[in-house]
Amino acid sequence: MRVTHPFHPLFGQEFTFITSRLSWGRWRVQYYDDGGIVRSMPASWTSVAPTDPFTVVAAGRSPLHIDDLLALTELVAGLAGRGYRDA
Repeated sequence: MRVTHPFHPLFGQEFTFITSRLSWGRWRVQYYDDGGIVRSMPASWTSVAPTDPFTVVAAGRSPLHIDDLLALTELVAGLAGRGYRDA
C-alpha cells in the first residue's frame, strides 16, 4: 500500500497493508508502520482506493473539490451572518 495523498507527510511511502473496513461512513485501511505498529488512514489517501476522477482531470491544478469549496462558502457565510467579521 502506498500513500498517495499529495499533502500527507507520508506521501509516496509504502507500508504493509492489513485490511480495509468501513468506519464512521468512510473506508479506512489498516497497515503496519515502519515500527510494526498497526495504524489506519482513509482509504482514499492510499493506492488501495481507486483513483479519484477529479484528481485525474485536475492534474494538480486544483487540490480542492467543488463540493468542498461550496461547503466552505456556506460555512463562511454562516459565520459572517453571526457577526464573525474576521471570517
